[in-house]
Amino acid sequence: MLGEKLGQIVGPIKTSVLPANGPNPRFENSVEGSGTLAGVDVNCMATYTSDMQSDGSLYGECPNQGVIMTQTGEVATFRATGVGKFNSEGGIDFGGVAYFRTSTTALESLNSAVVVYTFKIDANNIATWDLWEWKY
Repeated sequence: MLGEKLGQIVGPIKTSVLPANGPNPRFENSVEGSGTLAGVDVNCMATYTSDMQSDGSLYGECPNQGVIMTQTGEVATFRATGVGKFNSEGGIDFGGVAYFRTSTTALESLNSAVVVYTFKIDANNIATWDLWEWKY
C-alpha cells in the first residue's frame, strides 16, 4: 500500500547515447537536483542507464550510482530501477522502486524503506522525482 510522500527532487538532466545493447538503443542520463527527502533539504546527483525495449518503452537502472547530500554534508546513496515511456508532451515518464543506505541520523529512516517513485522528464530536460514509502 502506498504510504506517505517522502519528498520531491527537481533538476536538469543530461542525456548521451551509449553503444547499443544488442539491437536496442542505450542512453546514459546524469541528473543534479535539489529538494526535500524525509523532511530534510537535500541535493541529489545520479547517473543511470536506460535501454529502449522493442515496444518503445524504456528500462532504467541506477546501480548504486545515486548520491544524496544534506545541507550539513551528511550523505546517503541509493539504487533504483524503473520502467518508462515517452509521453505526448515530448518528455519521458518513469515509475519504479529505490533503496537508500546511509549512516546519518537525518536520513536513517530511509534505510528500512521500500521507496516507490515517479520520475518525469519534461520537454525542457527538467526532471521531477517524487518519492513515496511503500507500506508492506
